[in-house]
Amino acid sequence: MAVTRAPVSRPLLPITALVITVLACAAALLSGCSDAGSPVKKDGTKDGTTQAFVPLAADDLQNAYLKVIKNVLPSVVQIQASDELGSGVVYDDRGHIVTNAHVVGTEKTFRVTTANSQNVLTANLVYTYPGQDLAVIKLDKVPSGLKAATIGNSEKVQVGQIVLAMGSPLGLSSSVTEGIVSATGRTVSEGGNGDGTGATIANMVQTSAAINPGNSGGALVGLNGQVIGIPTLAATDPSLGGGTAPGIGFAIPASMVRTIADQIIKTGKVTDSGRAALGITGRTVLDETYAPAGVAVVEVKPGGAADTAGIRPGDIITRIGTNDITTLTSLAEALAADKPGQRTRVTFVRDGAERTVGVRLGEQ
Repeated sequence: MAVTRAPVSRPLLPITALVITVLACAAALLSGCSDAGSPVKKDGTKDGTTQAFVPLAADDLQNAYLKVIKNVLPSVVQIQASDELGSGVVYDDRGHIVTNAHVVGTEKTFRVTTANSQNVLTANLVYTYPGQDLAVIKLDKVPSGLKAATIGNSEKVQVGQIVLAMGSPLGLSSSVTEGIVSATGRTVSEGGNGDGTGATIANMVQTSAAINPGNSGGALVGLNGQVIGIPTLAATDPSLGGGTAPGIGFAIPASMVRTIADQIIKTGKVTDSGRAALGITGRTVLDETYAPAGVAVVEVKPGGAADTAGIRPGDIITRIGTNDITTLTSLAEALAADKPGQRTRVTFVRDGAERTVGVRLGEQ
């Protein structure tokens, strides 16, 4: 499965209104559901029966949706960098906005529109961290009534949980789509072509809520009104000519968003990435059948994890821990699952002979 970032929007498509009717079904009692002949008591119940649990009614669920949208949507903004559009989430009452690194690109200044105003605000880049595809920008002037979103605990996210994705897909500002959490703990690599950062991101939240160009940097929100992730990637289906695969999107978990954003706001940069590093630069090598067969070490960082373990330029890495390494992407995904300071074993080929060494991983 391939993935592509959904950062920007250029064409404005016609809007087709979709009405979603949610039906709640009550389960029958195990003892049977035919008791028409039972005597009715004054309180409306029948002798010999108990009242079944009634699930959440359709109106109640709709009201829950409306409440979340009313509370959270004002905290989701549209970001325009040059002629491209993306989304962002108001992080605090000082005008800091968190978004994707691929939304800001190489720009330094931005035009921002909030959900409850058409006035265009200006913002400047605080810092961008492509390694995690996150960035923070700051409004030059904080408008009255600007509301910060509540960043939740992504560790408590459960598969099947109802979520809403909020952003500006295809330039349609303040749009909301609905779905569930399809999976957690996904490690996904973003394409490095075009405007992509090439980041490999661990512990992503997979969702069935529609993630389209322009949604990137917006909010994935639970029914408790807390942001559990930043929509970032949409899967692509080769059978669709590389088009977006419906119902498969990914969001950076809220815990990582908070970790990175807090550092940027406090120090102006990322001082502790929490991401493991081997301390090399490398390139994918091919075997005699032109299939990816490992990562050749091009350069070793002096004093880094690989250098300390005795790995040299020219070595071809084929395994880290229990993970086979065939490409730079598989190397990044293996490291994304580890932590700085963690010990692992690296297998590589040198002069035609396979070797394995113990390595204490460094930090990216």
